[in-house]
Amino acid sequence: MTRPWPRSHVLILGGGIGGLSTAIALAKRGMSATLLERSSFADETGAGIQLGPNATHALRMLGALDAVEAAGSTPEAIWLFDAVSGRKLAAMPLGRQLEERYGAPYLTLHRADLHASLLAAVRAHNSVELRESFDMTAVDTLADKVVAHAPDGTEVEGSSLIAADGIWSGMRQRIAPRADLHFAGATAWRALLPLHRVPPPFDAPMVGLWLGPKAHLVTYPVRGGKDLNVVAVVEGGRAKHGWNRQAEPVELPGAFHRWAKPARDLLEMAESWRCWSLYQLAPLRRWTKGRVALLGDAAHPVLPYLAQGAALAIEDAAALAASFEVCGGDALLAFPRYEALRRNRVAQVQRQAARYGRLYHLRGPAGLARNLVLKHRNPHSLLQGFDWLFGTKTPDS
Repeated sequence: MTRPWPRSHVLILGGGIGGLSTAIALAKRGMSATLLERSSFADETGAGIQLGPNATHALRMLGALDAVEAAGSTPEAIWLFDAVSGRKLAAMPLGRQLEERYGAPYLTLHRADLHASLLAAVRAHNSVELRESFDMTAVDTLADKVVAHAPDGTEVEGSSLIAADGIWSGMRQRIAPRADLHFAGATAWRALLPLHRVPPPFDAPMVGLWLGPKAHLVTYPVRGGKDLNVVAVVEGGRAKHGWNRQAEPVELPGAFHRWAKPARDLLEMAESWRCWSLYQLAPLRRWTKGRVALLGDAAHPVLPYLAQGAALAIEDAAALAASFEVCGGDALLAFPRYEALRRNRVAQVQRQAARYGRLYHLRGPAGLARNLVLKHRNPHSLLQGFDWLFGTKTPDS
């Protein structure tokens, strides 16, 4: 049973996964919110996304898991390959074994399907107002409220503001004026292929992870098994803003010319690619200031090597809503509590994601040593190595 908080009407900036999850979490706690999105809520581009059981557990607590699960796939395992020889190195179980261990499933799905499921869950709550085409240009923070301004003079008031406006957050500068994103030295490429066209081993209901010198490849089913999401990450490239740039197949770097034929053939099947430069941000001294808080990539971008960007935003949403309830709807108390709950967890994920990126791209003797270790790891011990990540429940979720 939820409790109403008449003093708290929260503004949420950004209608992506983090913003929608936050709106659901607040509504579940009996709070009202206005979600401000600069474009259309139906316009969620992108390709594949992976949700580990830490994320799906949080979605279950928000009442959104059933709809998300219906739109996704449940891969049976992660298969790891040496990219040059094509040899399978190891397999880590997912599916039923993972769900029994952690109490929630591992899902792969198209980002637009996840977004649509969350948007439908938001629309089911009368306490959330959706405001599209609201390009916030300024915000006033007063003693007892915040006021968001649009270019046409429109104003929206709330008791606090949560900025879930992504890695290129416009609100980050207000809280951390010295924050500066920097190029992480790698570029990601993605494409979608019809699953019925791809050859083995890519047609199996698995997550494939191919490890190569200075590059790696990830594949997994989306769209309920209709398509295969393909992501290649290569060291190098140039720093460019945006995460959805059109790229021609001939632009795909030559990092794959020595790879095994199955992987090369798969890459050649893609007729079009999208690419984006990977960026990092030094940990911020604070994520919150007065009645304003950052959430998800706005607060703590994470490299993609553990597939935890969306998961951290969903965890943030659950922890933030719980903090509001514990603090009686008072943002001045809830925001610092939320940051304290999340900071160590997020820092650990960021460190481990960077570490895994280095392991994926090892070459020479170091790469051979990595492969030897993987070949002698049993599936149970591989899964056990992720207890710290998948077995951690969001505080107070």
